[in-house]
Amino acid sequence: MSWEDTTHLAARAGIDVVLEAESATVTLNRPEKRNSQTPEFWAALTAIGAGLPGTVRVVVLRAAGKSFSAGLDRSMFENFATFAAASDAEVDATIDGYQQAFTWWRRNDLITIAAVQGHAIGAGFQLALACDIRIAADDALFCMKEPALGLVPDLAGTQPLVDAVGYPRALEIVATARYVDAEEALRIGLANHVVPGAELHAAAAKLAAGLLAAPRGAVTESKALLRAASGRPYDEQRAAERAAQTRRFRDLAGTGES
Repeated sequence: MSWEDTTHLAARAGIDVVLEAESATVTLNRPEKRNSQTPEFWAALTAIGAGLPGTVRVVVLRAAGKSFSAGLDRSMFENFATFAAASDAEVDATIDGYQQAFTWWRRNDLITIAAVQGHAIGAGFQLALACDIRIAADDALFCMKEPALGLVPDLAGTQPLVDAVGYPRALEIVATARYVDAEEALRIGLANHVVPGAELHAAAAKLAAGLLAAPRGAVTESKALLRAASGRPYDEQRAAERAAQTRRFRDLAGTGES
């Protein structure tokens, strides 16, 4: 699919994409639906991730209107009976397809920023969690609503939530399906920064510019090290650091900064 076709697909699903040099801005643009999510929406996000030019290093995810995303579109709730009647393999394959919209944001060659205002509920919360860094407006409210509906979070949000706030706090947030406001989100590590709503997009753009200042290879290697750190024994992590630095020395000596 060409990039032009991808942007047209995204626009039809309610998502705008703008490329500018080494950055991309993805805007959820269904404000009349509070940026609620559908399978078409997820297919468009997946296509955006697959079609991003290789020159892009930073992606900013933001939303039009008062809410970042209120979660699933109401039409999705009509599909529950269909899922219940399907085989385990069919349900697994369908959800795996949906999850692809949430996984590419964690790629080591990109740094992704979610700029969150208003409600980030359920699938909206998980989309914010898909990004590496979250900037919250002072009116942001995060909620993992799925358990209150008899469901579980299944859009790849459980691991990044635990990574951000730790298991005990993640369990409490999910099991109670309560709201986490911007102040608490900052305090517990769910948000990196909290800013007035009027400054949200400017703050995200400023952070994106700062992330582009260092050479790409150094940032990519550093992200890979940090993402893997919690799952590795200490000595293995030290060895990974040495290997990454060796690659950087050779790259700098051979081709200059990249």
